[in-house]
Parts: sequence; structure tokens; C-alpha cells
Amino acid sequence: MGLQGRVAIVTGAARGIGRAIALRLAREGADLGLIDVSDALAQTAGEIAALGREALAVQADVGDAAQVKAAVASIRGRLGAIGCLVNNAGITNNIAALERMRDDAWQKELSVNLTGPFNLLREVLPGMAAQRWGRIVNISSMAGRGGLFNQAGYAATKAGVLGLTRNVTLEYARHGISCNAILPGLIETEAVAAMPQVIREQALALTPARRTGTPDEVAALVAFLCSEEAGFVNGAEIDIDGGSRLCQVVLGSMREVTSRRDALGPAGDR
Repeated sequence: MGLQGRVAIVTGAARGIGRAIALRLAREGADLGLIDVSDALAQTAGEIAALGREALAVQADVGDAAQVKAAVASIRGRLGAIGCLVNNAGITNNIAALERMRDDAWQKELSVNLTGPFNLLREVLPGMAAQRWGRIVNISSMAGRGGLFNQAGYAATKAGVLGLTRNVTLEYARHGISCNAILPGLIETEAVAAMPQVIREQALALTPARRTGTPDEVAALVAFLCSEEAGFVNGAEIDIDGGSRLCQVVLGSMREVTSRRDALGPAGDR
């Protein structure tokens, strides 16, 4: 995609989708600033160095404005002006019915999933506007549009990411900056692989593609949105979900209804 000479920041880059994105951008020629709270971040940085690109790993909590400010300053000082930002860091471990959701769990999800992207945007946008070029990709979720059972905090924050994306476009597109959101469905990360089998099978039965996506497929889309060719794609919300967002009601095929019923198992297992 031609990212030679560009510096990209990827949050949540230690593993999963974030790691795949960082490696793909490095293969496209970018140098990487990596932000995560995990010690595994150093491994991603080492893999990028093996590709012949520079990488600076900074352990920081994206929900902490002071830590983000210091991390971005460190990356800029080491690698140069920031051209691309991928807000990928997010947590999905706050699972409870809304009425039983704890205050601290709700606030933590807001901090990482929504305040985190805001903190990063606030640090990089002035520099991008000054150089009149920038590419921002926010990783939202299909839950941002459709909600997610027993995960009100996650769904609300991912919907907030979509609102944030739209406003960045409205305010900064005139400065040569694009800001787009990607809405992944079921992607084969460590967390998805660890799901109980019955939940995983149900999710696959409701995915028209009948498979999970891969982190590399998400990374390829991010690489395009960070490229020169995608400059006029702005404020977009792009689904990468195997068709999961589409209406799943079947009214015209007994065979399909039977197939889904068999895939989902007995009613008591759902």
C-alpha cells in the first residue's frame, strides 16, 4: 500500500488483531509506535524489527491521558511525525446483565474503549493537521450497531467510537486527514478461540460465511485505509463480519431453518 516513510501508532498491539495490524503496516513500509499494557508488546516489536522496520514499544494505559501524552511524545521523538493512528486497544471482559453491572467495571470499559481513542486522537491530530496528512482507523465492533447480550458496556463504548469517528471527519477532513471505523464480527483471536464451544457454534451458525474471520483480514483492510489510495474514504463504517450484520430471519426455506436448528443444538443448550 506504500507506507514507506510513514510512522504509525497501533494501540493494543501485543497480540491478536493489534499485533496483526502492526505487522502488516510494517510490511507496507511503516515504522511503528506500539502501545499496550502487556509485557508481550516487546515480542511484537521484535517481529517488526526482523522485518527491517523500526519499532518502539511503550507500555501505557490508553485510558490515562498523562500516560498517553508521554507515550506519543516518546514515539514522536524517536520515530518522527505521526502519520497513521490505529485505535485498536479494547477490553471485552465486562459481562453482566445491565442491572448487575458494577460501577468500576462500567468505568473501566469506558476508560479503555472510548476515552482511550479520544486520548490518542487529541495527541496526534494537531500534528497531522499541521502536515496536512493523516490516516486514522478506529476499531469498533458489530456490537456498536446491534448491541451485544449481557455486554452493555462494550456495546455502548463501541457505539461511542462510531460517533467519535464521524466527528473527527467533520472537523479534520479539510486538513487532509481521514478517519474511518472498522466493525469486526467474530475474528479468530485468542479470546474467541477460548469461547465455550456451544457459544462459538451458535455465533458461527448466525454468520452467513460460516467461519470466523482472521486478524490478517482485518489488518489488510486497515492497511488500505492507511494508504494514499484511500484518501477520499472518510467517516466510513466498514463491516468485516462475514455477513453477520444482515437479517437472520428465514421465511422461505425449511432446509435452512432445519440446518440452523441442528447447528444451534437443543433449546436447553442455548
